[in-house]
Amino acid sequence: MTTEKLTHFNTEGRARMVDVSNKPDTHRTAIASGIVFMKSETLARIEEGQIAKGDVLAVAQVAGVMGAKKTPDLIPMCHPLLITSVDIKFEIFQSENNKPASIKVIATAKTSGQTGVEMEAVTAVSITALTIYDMCKAIDKGISFGQIGLIEKSGGKSGLYQRLEPLP
Repeated sequence: MTTEKLTHFNTEGRARMVDVSNKPDTHRTAIASGIVFMKSETLARIEEGQIAKGDVLAVAQVAGVMGAKKTPDLIPMCHPLLITSVDIKFEIFQSENNKPASIKVIATAKTSGQTGVEMEAVTAVSITALTIYDMCKAIDKGISFGQIGLIEKSGGKSGLYQRLEPLP
């Protein structure tokens, strides 16, 4: 059991935004990923540019960046940050060995500040996945996503974190 205290509660046990005013600015990076599962036919149409709403991956990239920038509007206790960079990348996996076709989304967020960008990276992945679903749902309502989580973060008091085990 962890002995670390939860910092999002005040002395009365009520939710609060953590005070980071005494923390030094450091360069911070967070990398998150997630996977969007779909039919092989859907992935083929994405790759061929045959989705009626347009270039799925280009639109999803922009949505992911926008999602990262809007994180404090979505997550109540997130600090508004001056994000210095958000990058969304994709890895394409064809269907094989009874596994569905999929697109892995990898988001990297960066800032220099008093608190980290983990939530921004995870939000970027989530919004990117939701956008892929939105753009393709007319032809594949069974699209799903999962294995969303933090892969790595650096900077700040806790330093480097790297996920050692794969996401479930």
